[in-house]
Amino acid sequence: MTDTFTFPDRLCTDPKSPFYDEALLARGVRILFNGTEKTNVEEYCLSEGWVRLAVGKTMDRFGKPMTVKLKGKVEPFFGEAEAETETPA
Repeated sequence: MTDTFTFPDRLCTDPKSPFYDEALLARGVRILFNGTEKTNVEEYCLSEGWVRLAVGKTMDRFGKPMTVKLKGKVEPFFGEAEAETETPA
């Protein structure tokens, strides 16, 4: 199936952020960063070419994950939902 969807310039997983989009995140957005799939992305920006990655289980004083900002090539895509990958027995 070909998906011609255009991803937003910025997307964040924090519900308090103005860049949060619950419907889009529910579709299973995944990120390729410099050719490697990252599973700990908290936020990305396509135009500026950066991602914020969670650093371990460390939390800040507000209970949010500590992040590090890395610059590089950011490529968002939709991953397969877990229900679609399972085959009935």
